[in-house]
Amino acid sequence: MRPPEFNSYRSAVFGTGGMVATSQPLATAAGLEILAKGGNAADACLAAAAALNVTEPCSTGLGGDMFALFYDAQTCQVTALNGSGRAPAALTLERLQREGLNPNLPPLHPYTVTVPGACAGWFDLHERHGTLSMSDILAPAIHLAEKGFPVAPLTAYFWQRGAERQLRQAWNGQELTIAGRGPNPGEMFRNPGLARTLRTIAEGGKQAFYQGEIAQAIVHALQQAGGCMTLEDLASHVSTWETPASVSFGNFRVYECPPNGQGITALLALNILEGFDVGAYPALSVERLHLEIEALRLAFADARRYVADYAMKSDAPSDETQQSNWEWLLSKDYAAQRRKQINPQRASLDQQAGRPFSSSDTVYVCAVDKWGNACSFINSNYMGFGTGIVPKGWGFSLQNRGHNFSLEPHHPNCLAPRKRPYHTIIPGLITRESDGSLFGPFGVMGGFMQPQGHVQVGLALMLDGLDPQSALNLPRFCLEDGQPSDAVALEEGIPVPVMAALAEMGHPVRPTSGWSRAIFGRGQVIVREPSGILIGGSDPRADGCAMTLV
Repeated sequence: MRPPEFNSYRSAVFGTGGMVATSQPLATAAGLEILAKGGNAADACLAAAAALNVTEPCSTGLGGDMFALFYDAQTCQVTALNGSGRAPAALTLERLQREGLNPNLPPLHPYTVTVPGACAGWFDLHERHGTLSMSDILAPAIHLAEKGFPVAPLTAYFWQRGAERQLRQAWNGQELTIAGRGPNPGEMFRNPGLARTLRTIAEGGKQAFYQGEIAQAIVHALQQAGGCMTLEDLASHVSTWETPASVSFGNFRVYECPPNGQGITALLALNILEGFDVGAYPALSVERLHLEIEALRLAFADARRYVADYAMKSDAPSDETQQSNWEWLLSKDYAAQRRKQINPQRASLDQQAGRPFSSSDTVYVCAVDKWGNACSFINSNYMGFGTGIVPKGWGFSLQNRGHNFSLEPHHPNCLAPRKRPYHTIIPGLITRESDGSLFGPFGVMGGFMQPQGHVQVGLALMLDGLDPQSALNLPRFCLEDGQPSDAVALEEGIPVPVMAALAEMGHPVRPTSGWSRAIFGRGQVIVREPSGILIGGSDPRADGCAMTLV
């Protein structure tokens, strides 16, 4: 079977009885099955996330982390869950220096494995917001893992790349291959080890992951590979419930999880853009793309400097009111200062972080239930299979989130024992500012593309009034590694004269087509109209879909 072309466009999905959108049809079906059984949006996202661990292990799994936003229809309140893990207690800068790993920690080194936070996050989200039992919620994924499933086309491509890059060399990595290779499109894949894992946690809860045989297997695999994680590191892990970060944008309010996630990057950019008449320009015009790119350059300059685990003491500047750094960053006054740095006619490639204190492969899932609750949910390994290291017999790979730590001693995001790194995965959610009603959950997965996708898709929804599918279909741009000086990848579909004009303005543009379009991420969106009608979309750059109940 020939691999597919990136040329599929689809129409939006409409419904009333609940909706789920994911990057895999089988995962969407799992979430929909849970809604049909009377589960709510949180239950559906958990079922879909577990199914994605089975069907798209090259992006996500129990060896990674998760974040979630939940909108409660009765209270109109949004809660934020940080399910990311921390560095091992024995991992220090001094250790890296002794072993010759400073200033650079290789991206697939076992030291990049932080404690997998996904399992605890699943159960903590369920405890606060779920309604069905975890046994019911995990049942569809267990069935897929035990019986097997035909691998989707785009997933097969990235699975094969991961087999070559990580799994062939990683400790026990071949457990997630077929004789050392990734599965072909339509080829059946069974994962009895993952079925065993899911059954174990369904019966024993998160303790069965962090304190039992699974924990022992994680530590053994990492020690064999040269890591330093211990059973105590796993047993001491906890998720945290946090106040979400948010900004107003016109008639809407946009929510993100606060640092150590990079969601504030999108909010910083939206704050800056709010001061321009962005809606006066077409979405793919030179004027609009220039402003969006420049706002994101400024936002990334700040995020790279200030996003960190603020539960840990750092040498970052602090202001006289003792507010955390990121709260100051999101003030409208600070946005006005940063907006002055933008030249409407020229690109600025040397943007530095501001100082408001003186006056990074992922799956994204969303669901809205028939009661109007919404869940915006993201789960990731990082860099595909993460390190590719597999705890023997358990069917999932371990992440490499620690690669996002800075190794500069006085940087807020500097590596330290039991510290969370700068995290790229971010769920988003929008409400109407007038009454706090749900507009919808949204997200675009993919490393440092994620806040850029939030801005571009969010503007298409809020300013241009596009339906979710049309907003996701729009061609995108991407600052390639989230650095202010990065080249700008421009997706095929942006008019060539527009690309040329951006280049003339000083943007180092790189036209991008074919498989390289994966850099632009893969999103899901569900909008809830005041009438209760649900409108959903799923990114044409992935295998997935949105599905609904009536």
